[in-house]
Amino acid sequence: MTDIFWLIPFIPAMSTLILAIFGQKLPKKYISFQACFAVFASFIISVISLVGLLQTSHESYPLVKNLFSWIHAGSFKADLSFQLDPLSAVMALVVTGVGFLIHVYSVGYMANDKSYSRYFTYLNLFTFAMLILVMSSNVVLMFVGWEGVGLCSYLLIGFWFEKHSAANAGKKAFIVNRIGDAAFIIGIFFILIYVGSGEFTAINSAISGGAITQGVATLIAVLLFVGATGKSAQIPLYVWLPDAMEGPTPVSALIHAATMVTAGVYMVSRMNLLYTLSVDAAQVVAVVGAVTAIYAATMALTQNDIKRVLAYSTISQIGYMFIGCGVGAYAAGMFHLYTHAFFKSLLFLAAGSVMHALSGELDMRKMGGLRKYLPLTYPTFLIGAIAISGIPFLSGFFSKDAILTHAFASGQYFVWALGILGAVLTAFYMFRLIFLTFHGKERMTPEVKKHIHEPPPAMTVPLVILAFFSIVAGFIGLPVVFGKNLNWFGHFLEPVIKKSHEAHLTLGTEWLLIIISVAVALIGILIAYIFYIKKPQIPHSLVARFPFIYKLLYNKYYVDEIYNATFVNPTIKGSELIYDKFDLKVIDGAVNGTASSASFFGKILSYFQTGLIKDYALIFLLGAILFIAYLLF
Repeated sequence: MTDIFWLIPFIPAMSTLILAIFGQKLPKKYISFQACFAVFASFIISVISLVGLLQTSHESYPLVKNLFSWIHAGSFKADLSFQLDPLSAVMALVVTGVGFLIHVYSVGYMANDKSYSRYFTYLNLFTFAMLILVMSSNVVLMFVGWEGVGLCSYLLIGFWFEKHSAANAGKKAFIVNRIGDAAFIIGIFFILIYVGSGEFTAINSAISGGAITQGVATLIAVLLFVGATGKSAQIPLYVWLPDAMEGPTPVSALIHAATMVTAGVYMVSRMNLLYTLSVDAAQVVAVVGAVTAIYAATMALTQNDIKRVLAYSTISQIGYMFIGCGVGAYAAGMFHLYTHAFFKSLLFLAAGSVMHALSGELDMRKMGGLRKYLPLTYPTFLIGAIAISGIPFLSGFFSKDAILTHAFASGQYFVWALGILGAVLTAFYMFRLIFLTFHGKERMTPEVKKHIHEPPPAMTVPLVILAFFSIVAGFIGLPVVFGKNLNWFGHFLEPVIKKSHEAHLTLGTEWLLIIISVAVALIGILIAYIFYIKKPQIPHSLVARFPFIYKLLYNKYYVDEIYNATFVNPTIKGSELIYDKFDLKVIDGAVNGTASSASFFGKILSYFQTGLIKDYALIFLLGAILFIAYLLF
């Protein structure tokens, strides 16, 4: 059953090709069916492959399908080959499963868009690129998928390119990702130099055999992680993700919540032996993840745009995933990636339903009291908020608890403390969003209020399915306090994930950590309830009392302004200066001067090339006289 796993990426690729060539001539119903069916077919093959994988002995991992030799230059060789192991199987299921639901949701959300076929062409192309990234058997092919999802991100963020803000957001995402990718490809070059092959099996064998020293491992790991900070929106390359909300909401759910932004986490988990060898690089991953988790959460506290709150939440949650990887709990980091895909895509799609009901409104200050108008969207949104807050016994509780427990057990108490603080902030800003949007007094205009309605089934059914998995998905990774062998997710990943060597905690300590984690989440919800339901005047008084802090958070620490002042504007002005002074005067001047010189000498020569026989006879006579004079004198 596992022999067909290599087809998983190619079905969306074929759909992309058909839609790109014939899409504008095809009816919408056919486009909808084909785009959704392609991803669904890949999902079915992913499930079949998983079943086959479970029946295969661990010694056979990974299962590799080599299609053909792709690059062969000298001693270097890279194949177009795919691999199936527990890590790629999990990612394939997440990409195709959640991706299918978002495709279905898009049928309703984008129904009236004039570029319907172009939208689904890009969406299928993204699915193909993401599957290439997670299923490739070598870093060279993985980089093709890595760049492919970056391209699709640019195309989908700037999908409504008629809006300057959308076009600029697409360019910003593309450029920031290229900065990270420059470091990423340098890291790949070092791998090829020291290992001689890009195959993951060869890299792991070289690390295990001592062919890569700790210093080289640190260099490569840090370079790869710089690429991950761009793709997964971590400090300092996170600035593109909030602006990416200019794209259609299903795009935000698929690319910027469930799949593409988790590519960095997958990459670190895939290269777990490298990061285990380099303690320093692993520490960098953990600290950057922890600081990003807090940093992004503080910015989410003051945002009024419903999608931007979720965008900063995504940055923060990916920080948690990197905490898990950085402290050696790669399975816990991947577990949070898996659960996050359900509840965060649910939150984005539910936000899209709110926007659909309110004629595109994004400002939470113009909402309120929507729960009675949206009886299906409200409970699903609430389930997503509870899950991300880490409340028992929803999926986010189990995955976030696993990360924080491993951080504490590994002795990184500072990282654990930042994670706990992040849990308080997460619960607060998520329930601030819930209370401002669905509770309290209604702040919609009468015209908007007249048209409030639940979206069609194509949009609501995916919400219900995602809400269901947001509740139950965590039960495949229960902590040890519930039983020794109930963490099936962790056991499934063991063959490809190096087990961390954290100190073992007593059951009492683990229970205490769980209680603390739940307590701080409940405190965050309680504070949000007091601030926005019981005493809504408190936030206004705090803003008046601490205007500097509020402005600092509301303006995102002025990081965009700092980047513009230190990098963007000097680059633009420097480019203009080079263009005016060097390109026009030196480069163009040299080219134009060469042309002018040729023209000048051509004019002189034209006096000797008149085409008249008498002139040639005269020149011949003068030449003969000069020659005779030379001989005589």
